[in-house]
Amino acid sequence: MTEYVVIDTDEAFIDACRILSGGEGPIAVDVERASGFRYSQRAYLVQVFRRNAGAFLFDPIAISSFAPLQEAIGAEEWVFHAASQDLPSLHELGLEPARVFDTELAARLLGYERVGLAAVVERALGIVLAKEHSAADWSTRPLPNAWLEYAELDVLHLIDVRDFIAAELAESGKSGFAAEEFEATRTRPPKPPREEPWRRLSGLHQVRGAKNLAVARELWQAREDHARETDISPGRLVPDRALIAAVLADPQSKGALAAVTAFTGRASRSQLDRWWAAIERGRESTDLPRERVPSDAPPPPRAWADRNPEADARLKAARPVVEARAEELGMPTENLLTPETLRRVAWEPPAVIDASSIAAALAEREARPWQIAETAQRIADAFVESTQATSEPSETAS
Repeated sequence: MTEYVVIDTDEAFIDACRILSGGEGPIAVDVERASGFRYSQRAYLVQVFRRNAGAFLFDPIAISSFAPLQEAIGAEEWVFHAASQDLPSLHELGLEPARVFDTELAARLLGYERVGLAAVVERALGIVLAKEHSAADWSTRPLPNAWLEYAELDVLHLIDVRDFIAAELAESGKSGFAAEEFEATRTRPPKPPREEPWRRLSGLHQVRGAKNLAVARELWQAREDHARETDISPGRLVPDRALIAAVLADPQSKGALAAVTAFTGRASRSQLDRWWAAIERGRESTDLPRERVPSDAPPPPRAWADRNPEADARLKAARPVVEARAEELGMPTENLLTPETLRRVAWEPPAVIDASSIAAALAEREARPWQIAETAQRIADAFVESTQATSEPSETAS
């Protein structure tokens, strides 16, 4: 069995960067994180492959700076499978590609039924990849040889897959679509922090009253602080359902909290003082959270007929038109235009509805030029027809 080597010294890293610099063509890149195990989304292994250079496995924990790699390959095209998952971790290391090719995203645009890496590699090359280590704890040191084999295979065939898919994109006339999607992925800024991230607690809908919400907020923050300090995934310390159970149980003492059987997790008892202090802070808080959070998002479409009949008619007219065009193009509707984008434009359309105004509204919501070209006129026509359809009965009645 091949013994895989992880590069974990600066000297070996610089040598590898020199070899990669002398390779040919695009560079396949992948990242392994420890999601579900660690608090951070940092990279714990970076895999790189280039033709005439070979495959390299880098330990970002041990390497002092990735600047030599950026200098060696930064100007080249980097090939990913699901780039949006890996780019943030690479950005933390100072690695920024000038261009990207995303085989997963391209597979969606081509209408592949299965777009996971193993499925795409098998379709493109007839090679079957095992995916048994995808959810492993990559912060483990040393990394088992079987995991390293899996990690190398993630990049070893990716350039060949890229060439296969690029040919399919060209044949189907979708190369331009893909190029815009790749660039949008590469340049997409990180999402701004949520104003009240604690509201993402699973099961929070069961909590009633501002005081109890304050307790939930303090428990979430206490868990977040501890997770950050220990670099352990919050859910591994105390699951969401356990925090909610503690709130709903309304314990009146630290001992009563310890007696809540649904309050589980590896830190539920070892950090009991921390959780009880959070409950007390929540109960004493005068900065009570709102029980209902206002949103600028449209209501669920099922409520539109009563709340905004005109918008309901617009959405019902435009949605099948967009779906039909996606089917003609052989891609999922959400890749042609996200349902959320269409809903927002239908709920608050431009004052004057035509292709130009709809195009501007779509661009404002970050639709790409190719998406606008494929949908703006169709949406405008559907909106106008919906207006005519809703006005006809009243005109007949008069």
